[in-house]
Amino acid sequence: MVRTRILVVEDLASLSIAYAAHLEQAGFEAVVVETGAAALRAMEEPAGFGAVLLDLQLPDVNGLDLLRANPAILERQPVVVATADGSLSRAIEAMRIGAFDFLVKPVAGARLVSVVKSAVETGVKQSPTIAEAAREDSGSPKDVPQRPGTFVGGSPVMREVYRQIECVARSRATVFITGESGTGKEVCAETIHRESGRAKGPFIAINCGAIPENLLESELFGHIKGSFTGAISDRIGAVQAANKGTLFLDEICEMELSLQVKLLRFLQTGTVQRVGANGAEEVDVRIVCATNRNPEREVAEGRFREDVYYRLAVVPIHMPPLRDRGPDIAELGEYFLQRFAREEGKSFDPLGPAQIAAMNAHNWPGNVRELQNVLRRAAVMHQGPTLPPEAFPMAGLHAISSPQSYRTDMTGATPEAAATSSRLHLAQALNGLTLDDIERIAIEHAIDVAGGSVPTAARQLGVSVSTLYRKRERWNKSA
Repeated sequence: MVRTRILVVEDLASLSIAYAAHLEQAGFEAVVVETGAAALRAMEEPAGFGAVLLDLQLPDVNGLDLLRANPAILERQPVVVATADGSLSRAIEAMRIGAFDFLVKPVAGARLVSVVKSAVETGVKQSPTIAEAAREDSGSPKDVPQRPGTFVGGSPVMREVYRQIECVARSRATVFITGESGTGKEVCAETIHRESGRAKGPFIAINCGAIPENLLESELFGHIKGSFTGAISDRIGAVQAANKGTLFLDEICEMELSLQVKLLRFLQTGTVQRVGANGAEEVDVRIVCATNRNPEREVAEGRFREDVYYRLAVVPIHMPPLRDRGPDIAELGEYFLQRFAREEGKSFDPLGPAQIAAMNAHNWPGNVRELQNVLRRAAVMHQGPTLPPEAFPMAGLHAISSPQSYRTDMTGATPEAAATSSRLHLAQALNGLTLDDIERIAIEHAIDVAGGSVPTAARQLGVSVSTLYRKRERWNKSA
């Protein structure tokens, strides 16, 4: 049986011998070289390698410079870089230019084997990439990134997002997605998973802000029967449930500092220890996380650990707000209108110039989610085939949530008369909406006013943060 060859590029004999021993025991054939020049000569051999383990501090060259000067290395086989703690920034930079993963010395044998196995299994030969598959169908230019997954819109800022997704999908690099509430961060995470070598594995999403602090550790890492009140049986957590797949940690900046320490241990070792357990268990999981906050500000103000942030933010992707996406507004509006029309069993004409102008004039503080809500309501409340102007009551939606905005200018009117007029306008604005519709509008507006911060909105509304997250998850599932 032919064994997969692994090229080990390490100048310290004690480390290279240990690496080779672990790899050989796992069924690989280890080929050891000590310099960058020797590595280049070895990679010219026709037999090739299933993966390369590359030390970043070699006697003749910096490993990062070697990769930059020889891009074919990354094209031929996955590269796992090894580094000391002090040069972690270089390892992260290697990931950004295409390395598969990085290991921090000293490297545990189990961790080494797990990462190398994952690299070999993923390889560099994927099914057609996002752009390749689309080009085969449409003959589009090679330099234009295509729309992956369920994304809609071809604006310049979104084309850059598609390019980043295509570049990062094959890698095992952790991805940190930022953006305002409603911009599509979870869609981005799901797309990265589907376009990766882990697409056949599970995609597990955990909202770190929706789960109480005392339960989040168990939700993430699992627990042993009897480890705490209510632990009536052994249970794996989201990390183990996502084994061989992707774990999406949404609203990561809501995680308490005490739990961030335990998350860091998992990121460093690739092992999890269930609550109440004595030993740790190995997992093979890719991490994608997201936040609607500014993570660097959270770090600077002491609410998020710097070491955790730099472990997670290997590849940052920013989801742009809808107001910056130009023509995507009309395209998304048409997409949502026809989608909801099908769901309602109705037929609507394409959006006209006046309707598109009304959408473009709005600032969309709730982003794509707000646009989706407007078109859903339009499809429900109107029969078609043409949508009337009142189908786009963006000002009206603001009025429902802002009592000041629907008070009329009544010269000489008494406070009682003004209040009566306000109630009348409010009743007209609410006409035809269900209680759930009204609650949803109020909650989304509160989040928009809070700059996308769900905890702030919860305080303003006088409810718990978990209540808002549960409601939003229910609405997203029904979308």
